[in-house]
Parts: sequence; structure tokens; C-alpha cells
Amino acid sequence: MNITVFGSSKPQPGQPAYENALRLGRLIAEGGHTVLTGGYMGTMEAVSRGAAEAGGHVIGVTCEQIERWRKNGPNRWVKEEWRTQTLLERIQRLIYGCDAAIALPGGAGTLAETTLYWNLLVIQALPPRPLVLVGEEWKTIFETIRHEMAEMANPADWDKLLFARDVDQAYQFVANNQSKKSG
Repeated sequence: MNITVFGSSKPQPGQPAYENALRLGRLIAEGGHTVLTGGYMGTMEAVSRGAAEAGGHVIGVTCEQIERWRKNGPNRWVKEEWRTQTLLERIQRLIYGCDAAIALPGGAGTLAETTLYWNLLVIQALPPRPLVLVGEEWKTIFETIRHEMAEMANPADWDKLLFARDVDQAYQFVANNQSKKSG
């Protein structure tokens, strides 16, 4: 499987968010899967590093627009770079290039990626596949939206989201989904 991981560019080595992302990358690679990330720093770097150190394949989806805004290239653990011109193309490649997605805590970019993925699942523009949100932060955000905008969304839309307490549970959700498909 190709597993996209969305997450923040802020975490640094030694910080809990970085170490959790490093572990997630290892789990994905040890399971025989390919990692797709945005290819840069923070949790994208950590997931890429964890997967590469475990012998896995790492795809970094990079973008000219981002590099004009923030002068840096892909992290050193990216084995294959999928280069795009725009942020929207980048997000599209991350979403359509995967069989499952895991969202770690993040900022505006992570929120945009996650909600677009969710909306594509809702309108059936993607085949049914996991979207796993890791951490209480995600649960709080989506429970607030669900509560405050209850009349605005179809109740079945919420069934498309999986909430995991940590990266181990997130990986298990994805791995169990694959087992159901092949079993």
C-alpha cells in the first residue's frame, strides 16, 4: 500500500511529535508499505526518516510554490520525488497517490489536506479507504464541527473518519483495513 502521512513542518528531532512521526514511518515500512509525505521538514522528515531507516520506500511530493516561499528542498530521506508546480497539485498527488492516509497534528496545511481528503471520500470521488486522524486535537476539532454544524452535514459523513489515540493504533487501523480487503 501507499500510505500518505499529513503533518506539521514544525517538529524537531527529540520533540515528542517528531519521535511519534519517526515511529509511524518505521511501522509503515516494516509493514512493507510505501510512505508518501509532503517531503520537507518536521513530521514529513520524521516519517520519511523512520521509513528509510527501516528499509522502506519514501516518496516526497514537493512543490515549486512552497520552495519559492520557504527556500528548502526535500529532506534527505526522500528516495523518489514527485515534483509539482502548485500547492493544489501537491495535495492532489498526496491524496490520489495513496491507498490510505494518516493525519498527525498540524497547522493550516494539514487541516486543508485532511478536510479535502475527507470531502473527496464523502462525494465518492475516492474509493472508500481509511482516513485516520491521530491525537485528541483532531477529535476535539471534528467533534466541535459536528456539534456546532450538525444540521449542515450528513450524519454518514462522520463515518468516514477514524480517530486514533496514537501512531500505533493509527497504523493498526490502516493495516486492518488492508487485511479486510485481501481476506
